Order: sequence, then structure tokens, then C-alpha cells
Amino acid sequence: MIDLRSDTVTLPTPAMREAMAAAPVGDDVYGDDPTVNALEARTAELLGKEAAVFVPTGTMSNQIGLRAHTEPGDLALIDRSAHIVRSESGAPAALSGVSMKPLPGRGGLFAAADVDDAMEPEHPFNPIHLESPPRLLCVENTHNGGGGTVWPLGQVEEVCAAARRHGLATHLDGARLWHATAASGVPEARYAAPFDTVNVCFSKGLGAPVGSALAGSEELVARARRFKQQFGGGFRQAGILAAAALHALEHHRDGLPADIAHARALARGIAVIDGLEAAPGVPQSNLVRFRVSAMPAGAFATRCHARGLHLLPQGRAGIRAVTHRDISTSDVERALEMMRRVLRGRA
Repeated sequence: MIDLRSDTVTLPTPAMREAMAAAPVGDDVYGDDPTVNALEARTAELLGKEAAVFVPTGTMSNQIGLRAHTEPGDLALIDRSAHIVRSESGAPAALSGVSMKPLPGRGGLFAAADVDDAMEPEHPFNPIHLESPPRLLCVENTHNGGGGTVWPLGQVEEVCAAARRHGLATHLDGARLWHATAASGVPEARYAAPFDTVNVCFSKGLGAPVGSALAGSEELVARARRFKQQFGGGFRQAGILAAAALHALEHHRDGLPADIAHARALARGIAVIDGLEAAPGVPQSNLVRFRVSAMPAGAFATRCHARGLHLLPQGRAGIRAVTHRDISTSDVERALEMMRRVLRGRA
């Protein structure tokens, strides 16, 4: 099976499994797992932050970040198609009592003017206690719903500057920040610099089986640790998992440009297949979105799966494919041939 559903489907390499088996461990709840501590320190260093906390998932990392910045009843500004909005099961409302105010992003990106427009001007005729107080601005880079969009550094800095003018804290959902850096050449720490907190994921793109981290100041990370525990994220001998993430950080980031090259080759092939419509432009990272005109997307995905190609249908006509470290150039060529055969009615 050529599995293009996500870059989370990768399997640990033999070297990663060896690192996991050999990892020194302790009880992370008590702060004495040496491998977890090493991972947190290395992650903070890469992101240019004072501290980091290791958690099971990117969703938990985002949610403890949101909770660390807010109180129930507060408001967060965010792109309307962000992962936090679309794919985290309403967690901001359920876990933190936080409302999300959608911004009109384009491909997942918005401008400083959009932040300004979302802020309600104060006026003595309007009682300020009627509204949810805005506290936080969230940015996603790369942007999943936008098709793997990579934020230009200048635009990131502009929207964060707008947030600061309005007294907002800032959070970066950088689950695939590694790919943003691979695509743009901008170091992770430069992208992270304007943000108070940053979420990064070790199982998206890097190939670790589990884990994400939230980085920020010592004070914010200490507060986030409370919510990690409150939301059920307390680890025990988690060094076995942290070792995989550490191995991925040190050995797998250099392979990310190949993912992007494979995504672009896949998109080029899709563009010339009758019955498929590639998204405009060149994929900016490792996500490829396209549309099926010859049949419903669900039927196309089902028929491709029967041939050995796993894709994600999205809506009536949309398909998402994600390249990753377990996908080769020949896999891309075989995937395109399977699509052609399905559309010719041979599946």
C-alpha cells in the first residue's frame, strides 16, 4: 500500500527503534526522565525559546498553549480554516471555554489589516463588558487546510506586530514548521521568534511515532505543564518516546526537501491526468490537494485504495495527498499510474 493520507503514517526506522530501546528513562511527572529533559532542552534551543514541554499530541500542545494564554470566556483570533478550528474537536470551547473568531485567510494566510479589522474599536457608548475579551492570535505554519502553505517571514512578523499593538498574545501552530523551514530556508527559530508559544510535532514529517512539544518562556511553559497534567497528558517513563523524537530531530530534518520534491512531482503528474484538476500553483511543502471531476471524490479514493493507493477524500470533489519519508520517487510514479487506471475504469 502506498499510503498518502498523511505524513503521520511513517514507521520508525531501525536506528530510531535502537535509540528507543537504549533510552535512559525516569518518571516524567516528577521531572526526572533524562531523555525527556534532553528533548525539551533541544527543542527549546532549536526554536530559540527558554523552555519546552513534551506532550503526546499536537492537539494537546495547541490546547495547553491556548489555555496558558487565556481564561474561560476569552476570545482567540485565528484563520477560519486552521487545524485548531477544523480538526481538534471543538477543544478550545470544551477544554478552555475560549471562543474562536475566524479571520478571512487566503490559503491559510491573513494580513495585519485582518487583525486590525477583527478588533472592535472602543467607544463610550458600547459597554466593554458585553464582549468576549480578545486575548490571543493564532497562526499555523505550514497551513494544512490551505494546502501546505508556507508563511513568508515578513508577513508573520507583520501579523504578530499587529497582535502586540492590540495587546494580544501570540501562538504558532507549527506542527509542520520543519517543512516550512525546509521549503523557505528560514530557520525554525526565526519563524518562532515573534510568538509567545510554539507547537511543533515530531510525528508529522519527522517520522517519530508519537509526540509534540510546546515551547515558550519559562513562565508560560511552567503554566502549560499544569494544563498538560489537567488534560491527562502526564507521562511516566516517556523517555522511550522522547528518544524517537530526539533521533528524528537530529537525523531526519535533512530529508524534508525530498518530501517537497516528491509532492511537486506528484502535482505535476496530476495536472496532466484527464479527470483530475491540480490546485493552482506549485505545492509549497509536502501537501498536495486536487479535485476529481470524473467521479465523486469518495468513490475515487475507494477505487484507488482497492489498487493499493491510500488517499483522503475531502468534500464531494477534493482529495488530499501527503508525501513523507516512507515515499520514494517510484512510489510517486506508481501512484500516478494507479490514478490513471482508476479513471480509465480498470480498477
